[in-house]
Amino acid sequence: MRILVVGAGATGGLFGGRLARAGRDVTFLVRAKRAAQLRESGLEIKSPLGDFSIVPQIAQTETIGAPYDIVLLGLKAYQLDAAIDDFAPAVGPQTMILPMLNGMRHVDRLVERFGEGPVLGGVCYVATTLDDNGHIVQLNDMQQLVYGERGGGISPRVTALDEQMQGAGFTATASPHILQDMWEKWVVLSSLGAGTCLMRGTIGDIVKAGGAQLLSRIIDECAAVASASGHTPGETFLRDARGRLTSESSPMTSSMYRDMQQGNRVEADHVLGDLVARARGFGLDTPLLAAAYTQLNVYQRALV
Repeated sequence: MRILVVGAGATGGLFGGRLARAGRDVTFLVRAKRAAQLRESGLEIKSPLGDFSIVPQIAQTETIGAPYDIVLLGLKAYQLDAAIDDFAPAVGPQTMILPMLNGMRHVDRLVERFGEGPVLGGVCYVATTLDDNGHIVQLNDMQQLVYGERGGGISPRVTALDEQMQGAGFTATASPHILQDMWEKWVVLSSLGAGTCLMRGTIGDIVKAGGAQLLSRIIDECAAVASASGHTPGETFLRDARGRLTSESSPMTSSMYRDMQQGNRVEADHVLGDLVARARGFGLDTPLLAAAYTQLNVYQRALV
């Protein structure tokens, strides 16, 4: 199968790089600046599981030529609108679009542009960043990709996709309930993002400062929105999430918090803003989520 990875940043670069290293037919669709950087120094990944580098195949919109079998979206949610026309020539009647974006808003945007058929559901679990040289730095050994049909079940095309993803150096799972998986990740991601950005620290720092109850209330707010949307988080999932997000020894931060520290744009609208809007639509009161979202908006307005 021919795989087009849209974006060679912290997420797309990691999963695409591992797929390419495992011998899959992978091409990266990147902007001119990133293309020049990759041509000069290659795609380098620094990981606790072992460093490696590859010489990536690179495409730009005018060189796509024919549809790909898989379009793997590995970019920030706020980059999707600018990129969607760039990768459109790669989408044909049999193409599977596998997004690794945060939140749920991107699904509506992809369906609006390409129709229901090509768009799968996807969830990735990874903690990565780019260093000053454009190298991908994996912050821990977590690296999992989950995918499936948004309507549920395991289809023949998802089985074929799964065959490509297995044995590529990361945990790959075909899910028969991908929408539930996406919502549960959103609950954890928004809880982690709201907590660390609002209180400006790691989970452990926040708990040591007396913030465990606030973190737990944020989880409750996020879970309430998921439940109102028809995707009630499971009891085991919530217990595990609450344990991880209220642990005094946890060094966890969110990618939004790390972006804030670096003075970068954040996914506030897609991770928190969309959740707050859905809560309002259901008549739910989510004051802590709203406070975190407002703070991030203040931060982003100062960047302009």
